[in-house]
Amino acid sequence: MPAITVNTLAQRKQASEPIVCLTAYDATFARVLDANGVDVILVGDSLGMVVQGHATTLPVTLDDMIYHVSAVVRGSENALIMADIPFLGDADPATALAQAGALLRAGAHMVKVECGETELPVVERLVAAGIPVCAHVGLTPQAVHRLGGYKVQGRDPHAAAELESLAARLEKAGAQCLLLESIPETLARAIVHSVDVPVIGIGASPECDGQVLVLSDVLGLTPEPPRFACDFLAEGGSVAGAVRAYAEAVRARSFPKHDTHTFR
Repeated sequence: MPAITVNTLAQRKQASEPIVCLTAYDATFARVLDANGVDVILVGDSLGMVVQGHATTLPVTLDDMIYHVSAVVRGSENALIMADIPFLGDADPATALAQAGALLRAGAHMVKVECGETELPVVERLVAAGIPVCAHVGLTPQAVHRLGGYKVQGRDPHAAAELESLAARLEKAGAQCLLLESIPETLARAIVHSVDVPVIGIGASPECDGQVLVLSDVLGLTPEPPRFACDFLAEGGSVAGAVRAYAEAVRARSFPKHDTHTFR
């Protein structure tokens, strides 16, 4: 059992103590994150782009995820390990249950599901089986072709209302955490204050209960980083220093900054 659990995340929200989340895909980086203040290590299907060099996350398979989760687990002692269910892995509750089970057997402590209306039964089924779920809403990269690209979601009033309603229903379905990506700051703030579960943001709001970034963005390795990214390597002076600087900035709520890293 890691030092950080889903109960820890809930306690952090209640105490207004920010949660630090960062991606990793191997044992070496997991060890660095674990030793420098990261609470949650996300083994994201972003590995399809960051590690494998694909244009999207869609080619990532369950076998890929199991391989990288297993590596991260071997490098981490304290952090909670969250793993993405890959593209089409949540096509129906039975498939999602099988894939989530495989990820937990590989060592993950929680799975992340990219959610729309159709994923509500998936979340309910996973939770009923005792599997902690983080529900990812807003910009969901697995739906990039349907969305027409990596675009901010929820900008018009109708779309914003739908996302706020979806977040509430995902909480009711049993999700123990929400992740909001690339939505207007006002909408993110409204969701954070309307649900009782922890809310982790990326391109959302400084008022989220926690923040997550892709490790390559924190290290300044992304050629064209997204608006919500921030290079902490120059400040930190080393990989470990960059991770530590990121963790400290999240806990001090000096990152993300209004307007600079968020959307209207």
